[in-house]
Order: sequence, then C-alpha cells, then structure tokens
Amino acid sequence: MAKLIFDAHLDLSMNALEWNRDLTQDIQTIREREQDMTDKPDRGKGVISLSEMRKGNIGLCVATQIARYITPESSLSGWNSQSQAWAQSQGQLAWYEAMEEQGEMVQIRDKQGLQQHLALWENAETTEKLPIGYILSLEGADSIVNISYLEKSYQKGLRAVGLAHYGKGVYAYGTDSEGGIGQKGRALLKEMERLNVILDATHLCDTSFREAMDYFGGAVWASHHLCRSITPHNRQFSDEQFKELIERQAVIGMAFDAWMMIPNWVRGQSTPENTGLKLSHIVPHIDRICQIAGNSLHVGIGSDLDGAFGKEQSPQDLETIADLQKLEGILKNSGYSDQDVNNIFYGNWLRFLENAWK
Repeated sequence: MAKLIFDAHLDLSMNALEWNRDLTQDIQTIREREQDMTDKPDRGKGVISLSEMRKGNIGLCVATQIARYITPESSLSGWNSQSQAWAQSQGQLAWYEAMEEQGEMVQIRDKQGLQQHLALWENAETTEKLPIGYILSLEGADSIVNISYLEKSYQKGLRAVGLAHYGKGVYAYGTDSEGGIGQKGRALLKEMERLNVILDATHLCDTSFREAMDYFGGAVWASHHLCRSITPHNRQFSDEQFKELIERQAVIGMAFDAWMMIPNWVRGQSTPENTGLKLSHIVPHIDRICQIAGNSLHVGIGSDLDGAFGKEQSPQDLETIADLQKLEGILKNSGYSDQDVNNIFYGNWLRFLENAWK
C-alpha cells in the first residue's frame, strides 16, 4: 500500500464555494464541467477531488478557511468589511460540515481524534470509502472581527491561524507588503497562545514575521513555504528565518506552485512545459531545509495545489494530487532513506501535532 500523506495546506472550501467545484465528483467530471468557462485561468485544469486524495493515500490534511478584508484603495480581491469576510469563512465551514454529514471528511480537533483517524487509515484494507481527516486552519486572520471571534472559531474546530495573506491585513502584513503586527496583532497572538492555536507563519512579511516570533510563545509551523535562497522573492523564507523556525521545532510544508519552485517564472508566459518544471524541482528546497536542520525532521508537504491555480502552474508530471506519491521514488533516488520519506510524507506533521496537543 502507498505511504500515507499528510498535506498541510489545501484550500478545499475555497474551491467548493468560490470556484463552485463539487469535490465529491471525480476529477474528469469537474474538469469537463469547466471546459467552456473563462472567468479564471485554471478552469478545466483542477487537480484536486476527494477521490483523487484517497487514490493518493492523502488521508490527512490541513484545510483552510480564507476570506480577505480589503480597503477601497486595495488592488487585491476580497471583502469590503470584516463582517462580510467572517460570513464567507462561515460559509466555508458549513461546506466542511456538509462533507462530514456525507461521510466524505472528518474534523480532527485533538490528539485522541488524530490517533483514532490514523488507526482507521492504517488498518483499512482499502481507502476508497474512508473519510479524509482535516484540521481546520484560517489563512489570513482578517475575518476575525474582534478577539472574541477567535474563541468562537476555536469552539468550531479552528486549530491554526495565519495572521496575514497577501498585502496589508488587519492583524499583520503579508506577502508583497511590509510592516509590523501592531497592537491588534499582538492581542490576537496572545489569545491564540491562551487557546493553544498554532501560528502559521506562512505569508508573513519579514517585519511581521520577526515581531510575531518575538511575541508568540506557542507552537509555530509554516504550512506552505519554499526557500528564498533558491527562488528569490519575499513570499519565500530566508535561511535565517528557517533556522529560527527549526529552533522553534516547526515543520515547513513544501508547496508545488510553479513560480515558487523555480526562479524566473513569468506569469502568463511560463508553462510547466517550456520551463521543464517537474516534481523533482522540489528536492533542492527539501535539501536546503534538511541541511539547515541537520536532519529530515522539519520538512513536510503543504502542497497548496488548486490554491487558485491548476495544471497550468503545477509540475508537468503531476496530473492530479494523487501524483504526490511519485515523490517517494524521487526522494529515494536523491539519497533519502525510507525513514526520511516517512518523516516528510506524514511523520513530522504527526509529531508536531502530538507535541502541540499533548
């Protein structure tokens, strides 16, 4: 049987609500339904369905809620008030709850639930009908209208929060912006620490990263991040930032978005074919973090697949998310042991959660 994969970043509810994809259907049906649609560049090119996740033995994931608040001068897409962003995030939660009702997914909130779900997948003869376990995460905290909303979300299963996404957020500055976390950010981090909510450092700009790491004493991970030393951009982390994350016992998830994997990707011009992009291009990023750590205990998978892109911006040897299984052979051919592969595929995330939730 294929190795279990724990994918620490999937925007499943965004695909369901904003892309209007029925993820309970097979991938070919989803693609065919979008063939004549032109509203988004990835129409007809999606790589995720729940059945493809099962086919790839991706039995566990961190699944997001995402809803950005934007000011009138912002060029980003988003919602015109925090209350609207909250409402969008709650619609996304309702979709996850509907998937649970249908037996497609199951929410994991604590160590006991994690162990029970692992036992289910490890002991099953086939994964074809199994529910996919998900840990609820909020990508960008703008929808937290005020601090009291965090506990409301925690009661509904929220277990990880990223303070910002792209641009200036309510609580921190994200990708392609620069600034600190401010009083609101510090207050949110304090409440996250009280509730034992994981801080996802992903997307934080350098100043917000620095301040958040100084102020927050709880568990930290980076769900989907690659190396600035390989692909220069503020979206990536520097070696120094990785060192600090590793000192905090963080795990860093490898993302498979083309422009993050290789340098000089030009949106609208570059393709997986004309750049030669393949799954193996993730190996230098894994190597870098393992070299900084001195072991394979701080790298995982956080694919970000179908995070507003599809096959047009994914490795050319990845037809669907199930092809993440190809990484086993790629890693072993690159000198990684079977134990290293286990660590990267699922073991490091499991150990992280068991420590965070003990």
